[in-house]
Amino acid sequence: MTEAYATIVFLFVLFTLLGSSIWIGLALMGVAWVGMEMFTSRPAGDAMITTIWTGASSWTLTALPLFIWMGEILYRTRLSQDMFRGLAPWMRWLPGGLLHTNIAGCTIFAAVSGSSAATLTTVGKMSIPELRKRDYPEYMIVGTLAGAATLGLMIPPSLTLIVYGVSINESIIKLFMAGIIPGLILASLFMSYIVAWHFIRPHERPEPEASMSLAEMLSESRFLVPVLCLVFTVIGSMYFGWATATEAAAVGVLGALALAFLQRSLSFSTFFESLMGATRTSAMIALILMGAAFLSLSMGFTGLPRALAAWIDGMNLSPITLIAALTLFYIILGMFLDGISSVVLTMAIVEPMIRQAGIDVIWFGIFIVVVVEMAQVTPPIGFNLFVLQGMTKHEIGYISKTALPMVALMLLMVVILVAFPGIVTWLPNNIRQ
Repeated sequence: MTEAYATIVFLFVLFTLLGSSIWIGLALMGVAWVGMEMFTSRPAGDAMITTIWTGASSWTLTALPLFIWMGEILYRTRLSQDMFRGLAPWMRWLPGGLLHTNIAGCTIFAAVSGSSAATLTTVGKMSIPELRKRDYPEYMIVGTLAGAATLGLMIPPSLTLIVYGVSINESIIKLFMAGIIPGLILASLFMSYIVAWHFIRPHERPEPEASMSLAEMLSESRFLVPVLCLVFTVIGSMYFGWATATEAAAVGVLGALALAFLQRSLSFSTFFESLMGATRTSAMIALILMGAAFLSLSMGFTGLPRALAAWIDGMNLSPITLIAALTLFYIILGMFLDGISSVVLTMAIVEPMIRQAGIDVIWFGIFIVVVVEMAQVTPPIGFNLFVLQGMTKHEIGYISKTALPMVALMLLMVVILVAFPGIVTWLPNNIRQ
């Protein structure tokens, strides 16, 4: 009965604070404070200070601002603009033509960004004008871009996976490695959608691109080589055990700065803007993590997570039934919260449930990222929808409709993860520690 009362109080205070437009991190701290004062005898102030300091001083967490900064540097220099020029010669011969640059561009930039919004903005800036100029259907341009940009949440270095790993105290490198194969499979599903459109609606195809010789294609590819080298350096250093996630992030920042300098697109204003952009994003995420850490402590004192885990265990749900229920839960939650907030807000309760059900936490991290990806393109709070609205001037409703096939493919990806869990766990189980 006490747990039920505590649940009601927690939810009431949380939705009251969120509804009042308070920052999510502060709202989480407020809920935790009320819980500590009402249900425990421990001084709330001392507990909050200790918990926030412990969470904020995590060495693993230092990878977060560094990866964000690396993405900001690439976003604000000419490196991102060269990606379309380097990709186009290799995408043009595929069924669906240059629409594939949306998928390939997002996949590559996701591997140096970790942010869905940064991936969407960067690739959208280079691809939307070019694809419109070639008369590709608007709904395909917008829809494929909306879906493919979510790959920034899965393909390492994923900010969401860093937050998830810190929340449950799991290896960031293992989570990064776990996201590579599912990320590539999801990108392949998105590209398959474009191929299907090419054959189902031949009347919507634009004029074929002019032919190019192999020598010309290789010459244009030189613009893509610097970013690919950076990707392989960052991910390869972690895979082969040469660097931790934080060290790889530092290497990535230095590499991005060096490439931008050699390309002569690194000015003082660009450097300062990238640094301030990374600082703002990092501070926002850090505040959310601090609030989540305090909330986890508060809920732990009430016994709510343990009670809920025991309740779920008593229902004798199979792991697949539990995953189906959590999929629906996160889709609904994602309509109102961004991905990182959804993860940190729920981990205190969900982690004991999945461990009780015997679900691998590495596998669950990739599952939750796929479901959170849907939240980026579902109204009313789908962040990618607002970014695309600013870029294309379309209504939110129109953008949502164009992204529906991509959401369906993400649901298919959840089914694939459940049917073939080995695609997640194989790389983490074989990386060098």
